[in-house]
Amino acid sequence: MNRTIDYNIDPASAGLRVEQYLRRRGYSAQNLTEIKKMPRSILVNGVHYYMKQQLAAGDHLQVLIQETACSLNIPPVCLPLTVVYEDEDLIVINKPAGMPIHPSLNNYINSMANALAWYYQEQGKPFIFRCCNRLDRDTSGLTVVAKHLVSGSILSDMVRRHEIHREYLAIARGSVSPKTGTITAPLARKPGTVIERTVDFSHGETAVTHYNVIDEQNGHSLVSLRLETGRTHQIRIHMKYLGYPLVGDYLYNPDMEYIKRQALHSYRLRFRHPVTGETLEFTAPLPDDMRQIIQCPYIR
Repeated sequence: MNRTIDYNIDPASAGLRVEQYLRRRGYSAQNLTEIKKMPRSILVNGVHYYMKQQLAAGDHLQVLIQETACSLNIPPVCLPLTVVYEDEDLIVINKPAGMPIHPSLNNYINSMANALAWYYQEQGKPFIFRCCNRLDRDTSGLTVVAKHLVSGSILSDMVRRHEIHREYLAIARGSVSPKTGTITAPLARKPGTVIERTVDFSHGETAVTHYNVIDEQNGHSLVSLRLETGRTHQIRIHMKYLGYPLVGDYLYNPDMEYIKRQALHSYRLRFRHPVTGETLEFTAPLPDDMRQIIQCPYIR
């Protein structure tokens, strides 16, 4: 992807070297190393600058990102793709259940990455897959993908600092009690398997989930969950630990009477734009297979 990012230097940043200024804007050291290799990648008032040159108040700094490589192991495939939002720096996708995020041995041509590769190939644009909040194959909903190395680095750093706020909707059988709370239970890989996770207070990594029951119908509870950490299968394990596993979860609760996949949906994303700093917030409506179990008038 080609992208020109513009900055106007304020008095507080006067005297900083270009590299210092960009580091303060969230660029990683690796970003700067790669940008240096690109032709005429730094312009100040239209003049080529080196990273060690100083900036003055009122300067117009431009960073010209020029990426021509593609993700070689992701073949473009024409698949349905629901784009919720897109700009020059990122794209937000509402992923359907059953679609893996990226190719794997048994899912080489049916992933969201394959669909995005096709989407950009049709536009004549190179594509490197940089997904910032991965979802399990059978979890539906919102995920954000960076479109170039700088937005990718900044968004990944925001994930590490828990600055991408995620709200999920899940369905459990029965009346979840207490109605609201915080689940704090460390998670680790379950012995004997590379896929399953389990609560492990001796060796597990810290995991914190905040939840709130927002509706009850047809013998089921619709639960809103916010992640404070992002461990593998965190919501699925934490709800099971609470005593209310998600319906349809083939790994942890194979209750398939009403749904054939875990009833989990990435409903809301809120984060600061990696380049502009603007606050972005997106929601994705509850999918039909979950809505057939519980109709919530507050969730659209």
